[in-house]
Amino acid sequence: MPLNGLNETHFNFPTQTGFYKGKVRDVYYFGDKMAVVASDRISAFDVVQPKAIPYKGQVLNQVATKFLKATADIVPNWLISTPHPNVSIGLKAEPFKVEMVIRGYASGHSWREYVSGKRIICGESMPDGLKESDKFPLPIITPTTKAAEGHDEDIAKAEILAQNIVSKADYEQMEAYTHALYNRGQAIANKNGLILVDTKYEFGKRDGQILLIDEIHTPDSSRYFYLEGYEARQTKGEAQKQLSKEFVRQWLIENGFQGKEGQEVPFMPDEFVELITNRYIELYEKVTGEKLIKASYEGIEAKIQKAIEVSI
Repeated sequence: MPLNGLNETHFNFPTQTGFYKGKVRDVYYFGDKMAVVASDRISAFDVVQPKAIPYKGQVLNQVATKFLKATADIVPNWLISTPHPNVSIGLKAEPFKVEMVIRGYASGHSWREYVSGKRIICGESMPDGLKESDKFPLPIITPTTKAAEGHDEDIAKAEILAQNIVSKADYEQMEAYTHALYNRGQAIANKNGLILVDTKYEFGKRDGQILLIDEIHTPDSSRYFYLEGYEARQTKGEAQKQLSKEFVRQWLIENGFQGKEGQEVPFMPDEFVELITNRYIELYEKVTGEKLIKASYEGIEAKIQKAIEVSI
């Protein structure tokens, strides 16, 4: 396995009208279309880690493609085609400045808030007496602001509407889409022996229509538990077996990093990088029910460039 993945791209296409480098994706704009390159960068606590994770970009791009296609009957989305394992071509939309996070279980951020004593998150109540990884009575939507840089922040629906960040009609439509997408994602996850614990969706507007944009149900945007043994582990008070990048966050926490000011990003050894790669591949194969056909890294940048050129 190559220890150096695809960290970034630097193309300059003749018809290119803009470029944006996100935490993980490199986005090339061509008028009302865009080419999105899923790099192997990994972000945790809103900080991009120095080392790329081989095959991570391919996993993200192919999982997102599969689920965008599987949910197109619920909400229209931005995807046009996937001409390379790391590339998606799609429609440009004006993104809403909030991310719709939906949580079905007390885990990750919601659990960290819960054990700190909070019982309300983003205006949504969490009942007393929960254990880590317990199922909420009903899934809760806990939106975050979409920060141009730095940390996204929790925000309640009431604040979003009061600040007119999103109109009431658009927000309620996104709420309905979020619940429907989560239900579909949960059904597919269950069929493949997983539980979709929490996930996030991003939406944009194009010609007056709300579109689902960005990624969906990937290990970067979602947390999964194994379905088999979930109840037994909860009963015994054992940690859930999960597929997500939470273990990367835990490793960083154990090594003194949570993205706070003054903290230094710890060195990530090659063995841990390989472990992350293997976990991403495991999630891909588990959540899709298909084996990952690893793309070659030989000449990958030239192949990506050609794929974009012939698709735009």
